[in-house]
Formats: sequence, C-alpha cells, structure tokens
Amino acid sequence: MLKSISLALVLFIAAGPASAQNLDFEFFKERVQPIFLKKRTGHARCISCHDHRIPPLAHLESNDSRWSDEGSRQNFEMWSQFVVPGQPLKSKMLLHTLAKYAGGDNYHAGGKHFQSQDDPEWQTLAAWVNGETLASSKPKPAGLVRVFQTNAAGDNIHVIDPITNGVVGMIEDIEVPHGITIARDGKMIYVTNESRVTLDAVDAKTFKVIKRVPLSGRPNNVAVNNDGSKVYVAIAEDPGYVDVIDTKSLTNVKSVAVNGRLHNVYVTPDGKYAVAGAIPAKTISVIATDTDTIAWTLTLDAGIRPMAFPTNPDGSTKEIVVQLSDFHGFAVVDFATRKVVRRIELPDPPGHHKEEQTLQGSPAHGLAITPDGKTLWSTSKWYHSVMAYSLPDYKLLGVVDIGEHPDWIAITPDGKSVYVAAAGEDETVVVDNDTRKVVARIPVGAVPKRVAVGVLRVD
Repeated sequence: MLKSISLALVLFIAAGPASAQNLDFEFFKERVQPIFLKKRTGHARCISCHDHRIPPLAHLESNDSRWSDEGSRQNFEMWSQFVVPGQPLKSKMLLHTLAKYAGGDNYHAGGKHFQSQDDPEWQTLAAWVNGETLASSKPKPAGLVRVFQTNAAGDNIHVIDPITNGVVGMIEDIEVPHGITIARDGKMIYVTNESRVTLDAVDAKTFKVIKRVPLSGRPNNVAVNNDGSKVYVAIAEDPGYVDVIDTKSLTNVKSVAVNGRLHNVYVTPDGKYAVAGAIPAKTISVIATDTDTIAWTLTLDAGIRPMAFPTNPDGSTKEIVVQLSDFHGFAVVDFATRKVVRRIELPDPPGHHKEEQTLQGSPAHGLAITPDGKTLWSTSKWYHSVMAYSLPDYKLLGVVDIGEHPDWIAITPDGKSVYVAAAGEDETVVVDNDTRKVVARIPVGAVPKRVAVGVLRVD
C-alpha cells in the first residue's frame, strides 16, 4: 500500500525543471525501477534508504514487489529532476552510484553500486537518460568496445574506453609492439612483437600474453580474417612473406612469398583477400584467403604505405585507397581493373607550419573509413592534421589539427569517434566524426603509432 506523498516530494516536483518531458515513463517504470529494488552483495537496496531520503522513492509495503502506476509516476517525476537528458555523465543519479575511478563523483552516502560504466544496470540507467523507449530498446551486442594504442618506442599498450576516453587497462611485457588486431569473437588480441620476432596472443579478459608465436622474420602490421581462424602478419624483411597463423593451435602454418619486405597487411571487408604492401618493391600483393595463395599483384611508382578499402553495395571490394612514399596524399586503385583511377593530393592548409623532418618518407601515413562507408580519414604529417573526404566522390570535408606526427587512425563501430595516434605528442587524439572537432586528448606511452578498435567479449 502506498503512503501519502511527503512534503519534500511535493516541493521537489513543483520546483524542479521539466526534464521529464524528454524521458520515457514506460522505460523508467519497467527497466529502471527494478534497479531500485535489487539487492547487491554488501549493499543495502536503494529503496531501503530512499524510502525516507532525498530524492525519495514512493513507499512500498513489505509485501509489495513493485510500485503501482501512481507510485511509479511519482518516482518518475522525482528522479527525472536528478538527470540531464541526453547526458548520462552529467546526471547526478548516475554519477553518485558509479565508482570514482570509473568516472563517478567523489561520494555517495549509499555507496558505489557500479564499478564500471559497462555494468548492464548502469547502462540501463544511461539508456533511459539518453531517451530510450521500450519500443526502441533493442538487445545490445555482447561485448565491450575498446581502443588499443600501441606505443612504438615503449613496452606496453594502452586500453581506452571510448565512452569516457579514459585508460582502463594496460597490456604489458611487449617491447616495441607494432601492429595490433582483435579476434572476431572478441576473446583474443594479437600483437606483433618486434623485439622477440613473434606474434603475441593476449587474453582479452586478463590482458596477459598467453603465447608468443615465432615468425619468419621481423613483423610489421597484422590482420585477422573474417571467421577468426587465421591471422596474417606482414614480415618486414627480405625476401618478403606474409605469415599465416592458425588461431586454434596458435602456430605459424604457412609463409606466403611476396615481392619484397612488407609494410602492412589487411583483410578486405568481405574477407576474401589479404592485401599486403611492400615499400622498396612498390608492390601490392593480393592473397586469396581461401587458399592463401597470390591472386594478383600490382606495382606502382612509389612505396606502398597504409591502405583502406571502399566497398560496392554488395560488400565486395570496390577500390584500394593507398598512401605512397614521398607523396602527400593517396592514390585510388580500381579493384576490378587493377588500375590507378585517380590521385588525390592533400591540401596545404593556410597558416599551417609544414613539417618535413623525420617523416621517414611518409608525409601522409594513416587511413580509415567510417563503418557507413561515407567518409575517408587521412593523416597529414606535413601539417600535423587529419583530413576528411566524402565517399565515393573524394571531396574534402575538413581539416583537423592533431599535433606532431599523426600516424594511424581507427574509428569506433558506431562511426562517431575517430582515434588518431599522435606519435610526436605521446597522445591518442579523439575527433568527433560529425563535427570534425577534437573532443579529447589521451596521454599514452612513448611514440604511439598503430591504434585499433575492437569489441571484447569477456563473459
């Protein structure tokens, strides 16, 4: 049975802002209220304190398991005053209960109920604040999105939470880590280890190296195939190989001979090909992933640097966008005809200092395409910036200052955030894809270069 509403509650409802108009009552009633009643080990239930504390919850008799519609409405109107619609990390209701090290505020008299923003119940509260409704609510994919920043002159890798842009973990004991990729099932992270000439398999739950797989030579970049059964490693030594690692046995099962030592290797979005690029030989080698044999090669007029892969509507590979040695821009190769169809030279932004020292023959080094396929991002070491181009027409959209030596780019699965390794700043810089503004600068390790995004599954 519901007690009459307290004077404090009346005053709060009367005086509070009309924030509830942007929040969904039914979602609150069915998804948020059960959190107030849940018993957590070592904690009193929310209702035990907020039965008589501000912000109050409508009273429940001991034999009641849920609030009536009247009590639910009172709770909704009250607790809506303690959130900022659309901004979970500015909402007292969410910050008070969240551990300080996870982004919460200093103190909550009822204790810290959530140790991470990834806690499913905290995520439910955030969904309500963000305006989610029961109709729009969909099951969230299992897993945690994480950004991984390798530190090329260090012995560690920083793990970043893209919700808070805070460092939430470290992968240690890999001296001179180079390339990094995340298994499709989210349970393993693969890192090329230059100092040991190995591919290091890292457990996604503990961030500990569980095995080091010997390679045929010093490695550079790395990619995993679409079914997660194989990892391809670019070998940066002559005569040139792509090593193929079986992920079940974690053994090196094949070395595919290519023309010259390699810089990078990628798997095309449709999973049909592994594409490797050689700098001295100026050659792109395309490997069929079903047989791990060379399908075709293409030699250009300059060394092959980073690549990206626009797709056709059916998901097949349309083009290879490739950055070249000593060229401030990129070329576009038609995948079907195997011909260069255009070259785009990055602009010289007015008022920008041009950096030409210690570029290692690579004035533009780093490419990424948003998941919707509409925007291509390229780094410019000359002008310490990243530049956005529309696809498929390759029109310049904007230039964003990053800092010295931007080296690599990764984009979150929702396409909202662009992560850029600023090697000369020892930072990972976050750019909003829509506004093309820097929104965060994250201190990381020594000379950060390769950066990757993946979804971890640690349950």
